[in-house]
Amino acid sequence: MSDGKSSAAVRPRRTWQIALFLGAVVLLLVIMRVQVGTAEGFSLSFHSALSAIGGYFGFGAGLDAAPQLIASGRLLDAVTAALVGAALGLSGALFQGLFRNELASPGLIGVTSGAALGAMIGILIIGGMADGFAGDGLGVMPAAMKNGPLVVTSFSFAGALGCALFVALLATRGGRISVPTLLLVGVAINACLGGVLAAAQDYLLREEWHLAQALFSWLFGSLTDSTPQRIGVVAGGLAVALLAVPLVAHELDLFASGEETAQSLGVATLRTKLIVLCAASVAAAAAVSVAGQIAFVGLVVPHVLRLTTGTRHGSLLPLSALGGAVFLLGAETLNVSLLGGQALRPGIVLSLIGGPFFLVLLLRRSREVSSW
Repeated sequence: MSDGKSSAAVRPRRTWQIALFLGAVVLLLVIMRVQVGTAEGFSLSFHSALSAIGGYFGFGAGLDAAPQLIASGRLLDAVTAALVGAALGLSGALFQGLFRNELASPGLIGVTSGAALGAMIGILIIGGMADGFAGDGLGVMPAAMKNGPLVVTSFSFAGALGCALFVALLATRGGRISVPTLLLVGVAINACLGGVLAAAQDYLLREEWHLAQALFSWLFGSLTDSTPQRIGVVAGGLAVALLAVPLVAHELDLFASGEETAQSLGVATLRTKLIVLCAASVAAAAAVSVAGQIAFVGLVVPHVLRLTTGTRHGSLLPLSALGGAVFLLGAETLNVSLLGGQALRPGIVLSLIGGPFFLVLLLRRSREVSSW
């Protein structure tokens, strides 16, 4: 009996230790990201980066005008990367808990495809209101429309959330949401929207090259040219998902034994599914609408942390948010440090990292099924 009590006491302590460690790593990575950027020949010392961060928040004089401006832009990019990673990591952990499947991710129910469709519509609308774009990707700024990037973000968020809710509606029968049906409908919607996007890209490549370039850039993600408004969007989505954690953590633990078992133990399964779907979809929609399509964060991070901290969702969910921040911000910092002005899009970098991991996960899964 005493062993059970001692292990129960150790678990929260270990969770806090991991949380503090991940939080410290995030802060360190933010400073490192401020040190480096895509501007050739402009890097900052650790002390200068700290001074620039202090100057941005009004603590100290900061740097001279030009270096401070560049460092402030890098700081916004770093905060955006951390928040986007946190939102995707938490969203992935919620979806995996709901589907009871470690291969689940936000893209399964059409969140990323819906966001892509919304972004395409926003880009086309902006393109129709201006003769050209100054910039590319999420940083597009039509001369005739000052709030161009915010419009693309808004349309993308609406597309992601609308698609997720539409999939959930199609999967609902008699007041019950069927998880297998949800997955099948999600796959079908993804295929349909993928065809629409491919057709649009093909047309734009031939007729409207500047719009095709903006859409192509968005589809591979962007963590540059961040603004406080975009940070507010993803921070709001992350906050909604974090508020849902204490409402569903215990219920998701019981879901692991099967929906029928959870229901027999008093879990309101429909309520839990709705909360998880809404929270995970809002977090993923906010992240994708701000940064574009960035794959594998929601798949890799929860799985790694599950191996480290166990399957209790009270610990796994918040740690997945911190782990996602470390993963995406770390990958972006390394990418910019090594390649500078030739840095790859974050969606490409994460695909190069996450693709092999996903393959290993699939092979391990297939061996488990074969042995069973």
